[in-house]
Formats: sequence, C-alpha cells, structure tokens
Amino acid sequence: MNNTTVTKMNDMRLLGMSSLYQQQLSSPSTELTNDEAIAMLVDAEWENRHNRKIQNLMTKAGFKTGVSAMDIDYASHRNLNKNNFQRLLTLEFIGQKENIIFTGSTGVGKSYLAQAIGVAACQMTIPVLYCNFATLGGWIKLAHLDGSYFKLLKKISRAKLLIIDDFGLQAFDNQTRQALMDIIEDRYERTSTIITAQIPVEQWHQTIGEGTIADAILDRLVYSSHRIELEGDSLRKNKKLKG
Repeated sequence: MNNTTVTKMNDMRLLGMSSLYQQQLSSPSTELTNDEAIAMLVDAEWENRHNRKIQNLMTKAGFKTGVSAMDIDYASHRNLNKNNFQRLLTLEFIGQKENIIFTGSTGVGKSYLAQAIGVAACQMTIPVLYCNFATLGGWIKLAHLDGSYFKLLKKISRAKLLIIDDFGLQAFDNQTRQALMDIIEDRYERTSTIITAQIPVEQWHQTIGEGTIADAILDRLVYSSHRIELEGDSLRKNKKLKG
C-alpha cells in the first residue's frame, strides 16, 4: 500500500511530498500527530514547488554567468556604495516602477551587478529577462522577418524586470530604434528595466539617433532611474594579474 501511495504521489508530481513520505517510511516517528505529519508533507511539497519555480525563472531569465550577491566585491575602488546597492537588492525599486542604469568602462562589473539583482528578483519569484544589446537586436530583426514581432514584445512585456546589457555597443538602425521605443513605452510606469553601458548617459541621445525617438526613450528611461557610475580598472584584468 505504501509503494502504491508513493507511486500515486509521483504520478501527480507531488515530488516534495513523495520524498518526505519515503523518509518517514524508512524512519517512522511515533511522536507526530496526524495533523503534524500532514503539515510536514504539505510544507515539503510547497518548498519543493517553490524551489522549482525559482529554478525555472532562473533558466528562463537567460543569465550568462552564475552570480550571487554574496560574492560582490565592495572593497575595490570603483565607486560602488555597499549601502546603496544593498538597498537596490531589496527590490523596492521594482515596486516603485523605477529603473537602474550602470555605466563604466569594460570589466568594472556592470553585468555582474545587474545580474545579481536579477537573481535576487528570481529568488523572490519575480520574472526576469536578461539579454545583451546585440542579442536583443538579433531578436528584433528575426521577429520582423518571420512576423513574430508582437509576440516578441509580449514576451519582453511579461518580464517584471528587463536587463539589457552592453547598451549601444552596436549601431542603432531604424528597426532597433523603433523597437526600443516600443519596449520602453510599454514598460514606462508599469515595471522596471536595468541598463548597463560603457557609453556615458550624456552620449545616449547621439548614440540612439533620430532626435524625436531618442528624446522619448530617454525621457521614459533615464529620469526615473537610479544611476551608478562605476570607475576604476577592469576587475577581470586585476584578477588575472593577481593570478
């Protein structure tokens, strides 16, 4: 009968409950009441589903490296205030529909910091989408070719936190410029976006081109953003030299 119960649990995908039930069968406890035993089974199933949901969100987010907020280097002189950044890790900015912009030269840790916030959001079961600017441009071009442009916009819209890495490293064309306008317009005062860029914000208007569209994008994106301007040498270079 016990084996049948375990099989049924697995068939119903009650994997957390099944695992704990099998542990209880191998080392039964007479100290638990029926109510306590049921509560433990339900808790095990809830935790298992919660962890699987987080892992699924992490996979869908598309992060390019394994990151953790616990591994952030606050000691390097790169203009990163620990107190301010840990406030961002509370994710209150998402509730406030605010954005974050990281700027600085290559290797100072912009991508890592952006993805660390993204991982924290996934752990709070907030949908995240990460892509670098070149990848986003590729998605846009392909979507125009195969007629799935509005499907792409819907996919991006579902992310409560969008992270665009290496903004502006590739030249804007009309399709990318208009698509970025569509994306930012849709997200404005509704959800949050993180941008990392080597290009200073003061040069974004020229980088985007087409003055009217550039004005509209920057008005919706920059003025509701937390801005962190990182400084210093490349962390990757320093790590290699130390190695």
